[in-house]
Amino acid sequence: MDFKLNRYNRGTFLIAFLILLTISLSLAAQQQLTYVDLIDRLTDMEYLATPPMDGEQSGNFSSFDRKATYDEATNLYIDWDANRDGTGYVREEGDGDIVVFEKDGPGVIWRVWSALALTGHVKVFMDHGEEPIIDMTFADFFDQINEYGIELPKSLPGYPSINLPNLMPTLSRGRNRFIPIPYQEHCKIVLEKGWGMYYHITYTTFPNEIHLPDFDGIHRKADCIALAEADRIIANRGFVRKHYASEKLESRKVKAIANKEMVVKTIEGNRAITHFSINYNKNEYIDEKARGAMLKDIWLKITWDGDNKASVMAPIGLFFGTYPDVYPYRAYPIGALPGQLYSNWYMPFSKEAKIEIVNKGIRNHTFNIEIVHAPLDESGDELLRFHSKWHNGKYKEEVQSQGRDKDWPLIVTKGRGRFCGVTLHIQNEWEEPKESTVNWWYGKYSARNIWWWWGEGDEKFYVDGEKFPSTFGTGSEDYIGYAWSAEPAFALFDSGFATQPYTAIDGNGHTIVSRFHVSDNIPFQTSFTAVIDKYKADKWGDKEQDCTVCTNICLYQAVGYWYLMPGQEDGY
Repeated sequence: MDFKLNRYNRGTFLIAFLILLTISLSLAAQQQLTYVDLIDRLTDMEYLATPPMDGEQSGNFSSFDRKATYDEATNLYIDWDANRDGTGYVREEGDGDIVVFEKDGPGVIWRVWSALALTGHVKVFMDHGEEPIIDMTFADFFDQINEYGIELPKSLPGYPSINLPNLMPTLSRGRNRFIPIPYQEHCKIVLEKGWGMYYHITYTTFPNEIHLPDFDGIHRKADCIALAEADRIIANRGFVRKHYASEKLESRKVKAIANKEMVVKTIEGNRAITHFSINYNKNEYIDEKARGAMLKDIWLKITWDGDNKASVMAPIGLFFGTYPDVYPYRAYPIGALPGQLYSNWYMPFSKEAKIEIVNKGIRNHTFNIEIVHAPLDESGDELLRFHSKWHNGKYKEEVQSQGRDKDWPLIVTKGRGRFCGVTLHIQNEWEEPKESTVNWWYGKYSARNIWWWWGEGDEKFYVDGEKFPSTFGTGSEDYIGYAWSAEPAFALFDSGFATQPYTAIDGNGHTIVSRFHVSDNIPFQTSFTAVIDKYKADKWGDKEQDCTVCTNICLYQAVGYWYLMPGQEDGY
């Protein structure tokens, strides 16, 4: 059939054309992210150096005790140490069901954690729809994804649909799931009766100009391949690193003289450090005291672009997540291998990077440093600077005001940037109880002969001066990703984003843990404070013991990892 424009349908055609043009321009103005793009964010270290967009925010929903509140009228925190942390939820819905997450988009859920996932169903609803796009037992949720064209056998509950052990790791009883769930307008998650105990859900909300993929709960072929590739990248962490175009690898032998500071390398240009490692001769460090001295006394110092103050200043042990000895483990950003400490943090600069070693001890140390750096495709002036500092309680008095006496600061900083993780070292030691128990070391549950546990501390992140934290967790081990560490056995573990490479086998001694935020980093525009509850005093007794004479101690020290705009000082 012939079609000819006349004066009537010309107008209709023009209107349709203008509508399509408007839609096309609108979509072009939006930043389109595919589901594969979101999967790439799981391992994208470069993204951490991009300034946060206006309206980009991250937080969590968890089962923290809702008795903990903030009173605006008095500026006081009420029941801030409330600890029935498996009881909280948004609201009840139906017969025993609870809403545990509800947020407007555009946004992405990055991580879901639970201490105990059972057979009650988890249901995920999109855009106020009446039918859930995900409906499965909470236990299966940590083992399965819904694949296009695949129907799981009904006779095999728990049958895995896809094997992604690094994206869905179980860490010493804690269940973790790093499978992105995007939503454009709205998302609600409901847990049905019998779902289990304790939950965390971390998310990012993006500005409206970000257009996320329409997600129906089904993973297509390209999605599954990208998930498998991301899982493989994380599996190879520490053994394989990302390579960059025109990168340059430089090696320097360092003889760190006692009580001296030395410049190892000054790199000039518009570049980024993409990887570096400290390599030591294992035969020269057979002695545990020598290794401990190296980790404690050798400090890494990095200054960007001639700044007056270094942005990285930390002992190499805590910076690399291992102390007071070298405990082998592999995480994605950092790790410790036999004879090697490695870093994959992405560190851009626009003019120069000055890398120094400070020896604060009485021993000389010899080792090699390898540094990989590459040119930037854009001006380093537009990218964030990597920061990492050590402290053992700085800002404690500041954060413990107005009824927050249990809050122990992980980092307190100002400026515009992203929080990307922390390593926490705990020295928790006590006198052996006079009474013994029949099971394990100090008993289990109500049969304990001493309450030794250092943890229970909820992580709380205050972004841009907010009074009530947008991240409020349920316990220190829950934040890291494991569960019930107050009960034996006291397992060691590592994963892409969380590690416990050492804890004393009976709990009495040293513990070191790390948690890294890559896809679920926390953006901030003006300020950021991260704290964790510290229930035990630096000197503590058990029950009615007089702590003026007790020898029990619980001491924290931490190294944080975050990014700030060029030239902004971190406050340390």
